[in-house]
Amino acid sequence: MHIPTSSDPARPEYRYHLLRAASERFQTPPGALNAEQLAQAERQASQTFALETLVLASPEARDTMIPNARIDASVQTIRQRYPDQDTFLADLAQSGLDEPTLRQALQRELIFDAVMQQIGARAAPVTEIDEQLFYELHRDRFMTPERRTARHLLITINDDFADNRRDVARARIERIAEELHGQAERFGQLARAHSECPTAMEEGRLGTLPRGQLFPELDAALFALDAGRISGVLESELGFHLLLCEHIEAATSVAFDQARAKIRAVIESRRRQDGQKTWIAALRQR
Repeated sequence: MHIPTSSDPARPEYRYHLLRAASERFQTPPGALNAEQLAQAERQASQTFALETLVLASPEARDTMIPNARIDASVQTIRQRYPDQDTFLADLAQSGLDEPTLRQALQRELIFDAVMQQIGARAAPVTEIDEQLFYELHRDRFMTPERRTARHLLITINDDFADNRRDVARARIERIAEELHGQAERFGQLARAHSECPTAMEEGRLGTLPRGQLFPELDAALFALDAGRISGVLESELGFHLLLCEHIEAATSVAFDQARAKIRAVIESRRRQDGQKTWIAALRQR
């Protein structure tokens, strides 16, 4: 098979890479791109074409054969994106391709993929020690953080309105806190009646939240409350709040045996990629 050695726009194999780049980045053929978009697609096409050409010049590629049936299937996959054969051929022609040159480009692509899989398969096998070490070094990945189900009631501060001047707003929310008197079952009713947050329509529901989702003052107070308890008056940049912690979901961890399959997949993927990068770097040095 002839292997082009440059990203000459006249080469049909390069034009296929340009078509693919335009489709991936902008979901449109190259002819519909503006100048800036075309330049981006051309840069991507040049890079992928150069990498493919490098790999196809390797001994591994020369020993790799792709059955015609696989090329036929790849052509058919692309053909199925079009309503009919004429539209398919017209779109290819717009990109400087026809069906024979598309087949040649797809053959190159399939050889490239096969070679990269072959190189990736050379990676060292993953042992149980590797899996356990990964688990111990990345414990945070296997933790589900503590979460709290909460409601809140907000009285805003706004000096443009008499009822929302700072001292008046503070007095209003303190009266609501006195009316609640720690009765969690009444919180939703009073939030609907008095809260100046859109969540009032849902009786103050904030949902079930991990740490870090609220203003710092509210976040700290929520995660210090016991389930079923109401906070004192809190202040944020929005105004004054009352918080109810309805339910606590404790932090949990995924056991090693449960996580083991995913750990193995992650390590295997990394090793395949590292092996492929090292092999490509060696090709370039040659």
